[in-house]
Order: sequence, then C-alpha cells, then structure tokens
Amino acid sequence: MRTILYTGKGGVGKTSVAAATALKAARGGMNVLVMSTDPAHSLADAFDTEIGPDPKEMATGLWAQEMDHTAMIEESWTEIQGYMTSLFQWQGAESLAAEELAMLPGMDEIFGLLMVRRHEQEGKYDALVLDAAPTGETLKLLSLPDHMSWYVEKIFPIQRRAAKLVRPFARRASSLPPLPEDSVFAAGQRFYEAIASVEEILTNRENASVRLVANAEKMVIAEARRAYTYLNLYDYGVDAVVVNRLLPESVVDPYFSHWRESQERHMKTIEESFAPIPILTARLFDREMFGLEALGALAEDVFEDVEPLEMMFKGATHDIVKNGGGYEVIFHLPLVEKKSVDLSKKGAELLVKVGGYRRNILLPDALARLSAAGASFEGDRLVVKLHDD
Repeated sequence: MRTILYTGKGGVGKTSVAAATALKAARGGMNVLVMSTDPAHSLADAFDTEIGPDPKEMATGLWAQEMDHTAMIEESWTEIQGYMTSLFQWQGAESLAAEELAMLPGMDEIFGLLMVRRHEQEGKYDALVLDAAPTGETLKLLSLPDHMSWYVEKIFPIQRRAAKLVRPFARRASSLPPLPEDSVFAAGQRFYEAIASVEEILTNRENASVRLVANAEKMVIAEARRAYTYLNLYDYGVDAVVVNRLLPESVVDPYFSHWRESQERHMKTIEESFAPIPILTARLFDREMFGLEALGALAEDVFEDVEPLEMMFKGATHDIVKNGGGYEVIFHLPLVEKKSVDLSKKGAELLVKVGGYRRNILLPDALARLSAAGASFEGDRLVVKLHDD
C-alpha cells in the first residue's frame, strides 16, 4: 500500500492538498483513503460534508476518515489508562479528572498512527493519504519510537521485575502508591511494538514518504527546512515539497508587486534548501478550496505533470554522521564539477556553494554550536566537517 503523509505549518493548506491528492489518485482508478490524524480535523471542511470515525465514500474510489480515538483506547490503552487513573486518584484527583489526566498529551495523534497500521494490515486500499498535525507535533510523534526504545528495552524490564517483588507489600501499605500489575506492563510492551511497527511502515522508502506543504513565506519556509532536517535524521523519506498559494501570473495589480517579489525571493530559498527534491506548486485561487470541484482544480494545479502517488524522490539530499569528536555533513553530488567550495555557517544554518550548486540547510539544534572546519570531495560526495572551536 502506498502511504503519503502530509505535514506543514498550520494554515498552509495541507488538508486541502492531502484531499486533492487522494481525489486525483481516485479519479485515476485507484482505491484511496485520506485520513486525518490531526485532532483539529479539517477534512470534513475540505470535502464540505460530514466525515466520521469510519471510512466514508466521497467519490468513486475515494474514502475519507477522521479519527475517533475511542475504539483505539479500548484496543491499545485500556490497561494502561486504568492503572494511571488509579494512580491519579490515589494522589487525590477526582474520578473524572483522573481519567482525563490518564489520556496523555498527543494521544489523539498516536492513535491516528496506529490506525495506519490497521489499514496496512487489512489491505483494503491501494493508497493511504494522511493529513497529519502541524510539523512540530508530527515530528514529536514520528520520533516517539526512537525515544521509547531505550526505556522499553533497558529500564522497562527492570521496573517490571521490581514491581513484581514490591507489589505484595504495597498492597498492605496504604501510604504507598498502587503498583502496576503485570498485565499493565504487557499492555505497555504491546503498545510500544504497535508504535514501532508504524515506524517501519512509514520509513519504508519503497512505499511510504512524507510531503511538506509550505507557503512562500519566511517563517513557513524556516519551519519546513527544520522539519526536513529532523525527518531525515529519523529516516523518514521526503519525496516532494508542495508550495501552495503562489500569486498567479494573471495578477498584475501594482498592489501585489511587493508580495510577488517576496514570493520570488522565497522560492529561490526553497529551491536552494530542498533541491533535488521535486518542488510542486499551486496558485492562489480566487475562491475557498472546499468541495470536490475546487479540490479537483487544486489537484490539477499541483500534479500538472506528475502522478499523485508516484514516488518522486528516494534517498536524502544530505546525511549527518558523527566522526570522532565532531560531525560530518555529507552531500551527494555526482554531477557537480569539483570547483572551489564556498562554505559558511551562522548558528544552525549551513550554506555551501560549489560552482553553480548552492545548498542552504538548517542543522539540528545540537549542531548549532559547532563551527565549520572545512570541506573536501570524496568521490561524488562533498564532506563538510563540523567541530567545537
């Protein structure tokens, strides 16, 4: 099953682009489900009709779904929620408040990703298009398996054995908090394994990819660049960037001249930041983009020369690897002439220019303090070295 996850800064139009992608693919003969994992659902607004927790047919070959976490709680979280509720009640929380506290922040999005696993297992659709939460929340969510793995593999077994030993004494001492039963630990293990299996689905670069939706605006581009860097670190493949709401050539009113100049300047930054990843564009329409007719027009604009489900780019534009006491940023440049390298770094921003090739990337926060110590060609790779002053 082809899986495409759309994310971007809030308000850039990612829901409309996700819905348009699914519609275009369905009109091409595919069976496609577009699903929202964002708690602030907008799919119903995009299609201008009600959408529920079960897939609903929008058009021939096209279904839509807005997640309701109730069913996923029963499947993946009941045991854990029950224990956490009792723990909060022991601390003095009211029953209803304890149940609410047991639903940790971000659980809606997590349950949405678990639904990806279910659809993958059921195999009812040719493609799944995900309208994910804004980039910040999505990055935290996609990095969850990596953050959980050390705890689950190293600490979790120790806590499980300790709880088994201490539990009989805790039951007789009212001053001690309730300890989780073995079934709670088992549920936690299953929950982690389910999340890890979703990661396997979304990092399979043969079938899955992330697409970033952006506007030609400074803050939006900065967030998209940062998102790409972290997606790359966690091995999620980005196969396209969609730049939405560009002023069409037909708009010639002088009132928009500064806006057009700004967009042209920002488009250059986008090209420098993401090339050779394909950059798709959509114009600013003279109407709100909801309903099948409008979404179809948007799809024709975005996918003018490409198939919507095509894997447009594989691999990464750069890699970051640790080397001794520093790091190396490796650019893959098989066709670039090995002329003099112009290298500069300001904070977390790294600018590299080789002949006509120019790249401008945002590094992870942990590398912002490092200095650029030079660059060299190794075969068809440009290696930029970073280390402490």
